[in-house]
Amino acid sequence: VLGLVPLAIGIGTGAEMMQPVALVCIGGILYGTLTTRVIIPVMYKIFGKKHMEKIKKEELEILSV
Repeated sequence: VLGLVPLAIGIGTGAEMMQPVALVCIGGILYGTLTTRVIIPVMYKIFGKKHMEKIKKEELEILSV
């Protein structure tokens, strides 16, 4: 992201033509990072709250194969 900042600001030769590309790349990288680091773990935390039941020894069935 930091490497694309000068291009996004418009510094350098031909930067006017590449400025929209730099902005889109910066947005995509930030969106992907935010999604991976924040949103996905939060979704796992919300939807992964299944409580496990304790099983007694008497309830277990021994299978002989």
